[in-house]
Amino acid sequence: MFSNSYTPVRFERDCEAVMVPEGTAVELPSGTTGYITQSLGGSFTIYVDGRLFRLAGDDADAIGKQPPPRPSLPDDASDKDVEDLVWSQLRTIFDPEIPINIVDLGLIYECTLGLVEPGRRQVDIAMTLTAPGCGMGDILVADVRDRIQLIPTIEQVNVGLTFDPPWSQAMMSEEARLETGMF
Repeated sequence: MFSNSYTPVRFERDCEAVMVPEGTAVELPSGTTGYITQSLGGSFTIYVDGRLFRLAGDDADAIGKQPPPRPSLPDDASDKDVEDLVWSQLRTIFDPEIPINIVDLGLIYECTLGLVEPGRRQVDIAMTLTAPGCGMGDILVADVRDRIQLIPTIEQVNVGLTFDPPWSQAMMSEEARLETGMF
């Protein structure tokens, strides 16, 4: 799991992180050193003392990094523009152990947009996990909700977790299967 090619980091302040794959929140104290093993979509997977931790992008400053930019829309954005941005945001959410976004992993079963009132939208998402007992499930669901709520004009986000049908490697995009060697 560990390689000297990973980027070394030092926590500049106490910071909450999530243990991977358990999904348990812990506080990593200022002065903790580790190695970034994955930095995709604005979050970081960091190897510290034989363990993996996921650091949210909003806490990137704790390790001397910039938080991800917030999504934006032009004033005259169409429904299609908003839908495209929703899918773009979903592609910024990565499994903390596999360097593949949740869309290409096949975890998003459905995504629909609707109007709550003029200029205000609701997004309903049905998603799954690679395994029903995944400790990171709540974290991934919260990531989906939080990242979509950052989009201007989105008032409400509903994320439903389902295991029907159960996830399989066949749900991955062809590119993701090739990248992971699962073809």
